[in-house]
Amino acid sequence: MRKLFSNLIALGFIVLMVLALLQGISILLGYEKPETVEGGHHDFTKYAYSNWVAALLSIGIFSIFVLSFLTPLKKKNWRTLGIYEAFIIALFTEMYGFPLTIYVLSSLFGLQLSFGHAEGHLLGVFLARTGLMSMESAWAFVMVTSSFIIFFGFFLMSRGWSRIHASKGELVTDGAYKYVRHPQYLGLVILTVGLLIQWPTIVTLAMWPVLIIMYYRLAKKEEDEAIQAFGERYEEYKRHTPMFLPLIKNRIW
Repeated sequence: MRKLFSNLIALGFIVLMVLALLQGISILLGYEKPETVEGGHHDFTKYAYSNWVAALLSIGIFSIFVLSFLTPLKKKNWRTLGIYEAFIIALFTEMYGFPLTIYVLSSLFGLQLSFGHAEGHLLGVFLARTGLMSMESAWAFVMVTSSFIIFFGFFLMSRGWSRIHASKGELVTDGAYKYVRHPQYLGLVILTVGLLIQWPTIVTLAMWPVLIIMYYRLAKKEEDEAIQAFGERYEEYKRHTPMFLPLIKNRIW
C-alpha cells in the first residue's frame, strides 16, 4: 500500500545517493573529470553527468504521471508499481548521475565511449558507428522516435484511466478497452519501451522483463476478480478482446 510504496521510493533514493558517492569516488580516483574552462565553469561536453537535480526531477515527473493514471488500491498493486519506480530510478540515475553502463562497456568490453551526454543514447551510437547515419542524425532519430513512443504510452494510459474513472465501477468495454483488455498496463509497457530506446542501460534492460511479468500477473489477477464481479459479461468480453496486443485475439495476449 502507500507505506510500502513510500518505502520503495526511499530505498530507491538511498541507492541513488550511494551511486552519487561512487561517482564522486571515481572522479577522485581520476577516471574522468569535467574540464574547467575559462571563468571557472565546467565543460560537460566530455563529462555530462553528476546532475542529481535533473535526476531527481525526472524521477519525480515520471512517478507523478504514472501514479496519476495507475493509483494502486491494493497491496499487490503497490508492490508492482514499486518495480516501475525502481526501473525509473535506475534509468535516470544513469542518464544524469552516474553512467554505470558506459563505465562497464568501456572498461570491460573495450568500447570507445566518451562521457558526453550524446553517447549515452547507445542506439544512436550504434547507428552512427555502423555508418547508417551521422551521429547528429542518429541522435535526432532516437530522440524523436523514443519521445513519440513515450507520449503514446502516456496517452494510452490516460485514455484507459478516463474510461475507468467515468464508469463508476461498471464494466468498461468501449474506448481503448474496445481493442485491449488492459490499455493502462499496455501504455506503461509502451512507455518503458520508449525509455529503453532513448537510454538503454544494463540495469533497466535486466529489469524490464521482470516489470512485464509483474504486470502480466497483476492483470491476470484483476481478470479473475472481474469474472467474480461481472460473471458471464466479462467472460464474453474476454473471448472477443485481446489482453494486450490488438492484432492477436486470444486469451493470453
